[in-house]
Amino acid sequence: MLSRTVRVGVGAATVLLIAAFVVAAVVSGMTGGRTIDLPSAGSSGSPGASASPGASGSPGASGSPGGSGPAADELYVHVSGAVARPGLIRVPAGSRVVDAVEAAGGFAESADPGGVNLARPVQDGEQLRVPVLGEAAPANGSVSEAAPGSAGAGGLVDLNRATAAQLETLPRIGPALAQRIIEWREANGRFAAVTDLRNVTGVGDKIFDGLKDRVTV
Repeated sequence: MLSRTVRVGVGAATVLLIAAFVVAAVVSGMTGGRTIDLPSAGSSGSPGASASPGASGSPGASGSPGGSGPAADELYVHVSGAVARPGLIRVPAGSRVVDAVEAAGGFAESADPGGVNLARPVQDGEQLRVPVLGEAAPANGSVSEAAPGSAGAGGLVDLNRATAAQLETLPRIGPALAQRIIEWREANGRFAAVTDLRNVTGVGDKIFDGLKDRVTV
């Protein structure tokens, strides 16, 4: 009886041992015979762990708009007299008297437009006065320093020495008429008297009356 019990126990142990090998074989087949490492806490990067949004330069960081270049050249002219808004005005380089008067609001009702040469180029820093009707205008149509050689006694423009640009400072004298005055001077030697201006083509009685007190020979 005892030997039979021993045989049953050995048999049972053998069955358990075989079952253990079978289980081990099954598990080994499922894992492919490799060790599986469990990830440690925090070993994998959390979503978004790379550079955060906006790490690159923010929009517009490359150079602020509004860094404009220098403004274009301008002239400062003091416009006084019979204009709508007398005072210091700014006009672009190359402007003429007509532009300065317009920037000052235009002629006043009492202005004498013939008292200034609207075609004359203005200079930076000059004072331009528009006379009222009946007022004697400055010899050059503005209060400014005369160019060397252009003026005689009392600030009068010398017809025998003035250049075309200097003649254009006179009222009603534009580039074409200034050139004709010079051509007459070169053809006839010189102006012997102010009245010789009447011999220049384009100088009528009205223009001569406006010039006779502003020129000399």
